[in-house]
Amino acid sequence: MKRILFVCTGNTCRSPMAEAALRHYGKEAFEVQSAGVFASAGSNASSHAIRALEERGISINHQSQQVTEELISWADAVLTMTANHKAAILYHFPDMQEKVHTLYEFVETDFKDISDPFGGSLQVYQETLHELERLIHQMIQKENDGV
Repeated sequence: MKRILFVCTGNTCRSPMAEAALRHYGKEAFEVQSAGVFASAGSNASSHAIRALEERGISINHQSQQVTEELISWADAVLTMTANHKAAILYHFPDMQEKVHTLYEFVETDFKDISDPFGGSLQVYQETLHELERLIHQMIQKENDGV
């Protein structure tokens, strides 16, 4: 079973949505957690993130947490939402370079960031979730194909 750690800024929007989506769509093929580079421990996912997920039939039970060396060591792959998140992790944990990627470069070998919906409308969160779902479906397919 592959262990995936999703990372964003505060661990209340993008990474919890990615975690919940992979847990939902990936069935039992993945262990998954999420964290933030500037997270306050114990916060819930944002209300719009929860609602966007619920509308897609995806359940979430989330408490935010800070990225730690233990979490990074636990993961087979650390997937960040932006290049800046990746750089922040590698600044603190340079020995982990081989397992830290942006989600886009891991799935599509593209150098795009997933935009932050924080403070946006429900529609903005829905659009971010749609983007995450597309990438997660591709990631699951790659894993199933043994790529």
